[in-house]
Amino acid sequence: MTDKGGTSYQQEAPALVLFAGVQGETSARVHILTEDYGPLRGIAYGGASKTGRALWQPGNVVKTNFHKRSAAAPLQISGELLYACAARLLDAPLALGMVQSVCVLADVTLPEADPCPFLFAETVRLLTFLGYDPIVAEREGMPHVVRWEMALLATLGFGLDLSACAVTGSAENLHYVSPRTGRAVSEEGAGEWKDRLLPLPSFLRDTEQTGNAADWLEGLRLTGHFLARDAFGQRHLPLPAARQRMYDRLEMRVLADQTPITE
Repeated sequence: MTDKGGTSYQQEAPALVLFAGVQGETSARVHILTEDYGPLRGIAYGGASKTGRALWQPGNVVKTNFHKRSAAAPLQISGELLYACAARLLDAPLALGMVQSVCVLADVTLPEADPCPFLFAETVRLLTFLGYDPIVAEREGMPHVVRWEMALLATLGFGLDLSACAVTGSAENLHYVSPRTGRAVSEEGAGEWKDRLLPLPSFLRDTEQTGNAADWLEGLRLTGHFLARDAFGQRHLPLPAARQRMYDRLEMRVLADQTPITE
């Protein structure tokens, strides 16, 4: 890092790995998310080695040291592993897909070097939960991912308002969201426009509920609409493939649960 006068200095901070790609024969381009400095992008020398690839896996929590020799020089990043997330989920494809989707959404949408301490804390909490127990993550992780996407939208300035009905002002019986305004709509307020509104799943209305797979799919459709329109559409980009794969895996699970068993 450099100060306003261009003098080099270095910083140390825990970080989440969002992306890693090969840079030359031995190095890696890495994108990390820090609490105090926001998303940072730089070069990890030795990052393409076997040890480096294991360290810079998206989803890992790493104690990083980063510095610049000059204002024009690339950021140099090194680190040591604090918590390995992705490696714990190799036999849990849906949970692994959650980690991959979260990392790419944060990587693509968050402005570089713009601190976002609340989202950093929420992301650490989510990834440590997903990595703690693969079986639990497969079964219970998705509502946490949907809520994290809600937090991402809020961080980006596109937060949804689920506090009261946009039509009646009531905080009761909120079952829909306006795809135009992102505000909740009650059953009574929906009226003849019901078919044009997005369903608001129960676990987003009540944080004590976890919902089921069909509810989670509705939640992903809800957040996906606003991510696609506001976070990506304004830049003429599609939703990332990792996010679509996660959605598809969940949809296949829902369809499998609905398929009748025949003798």
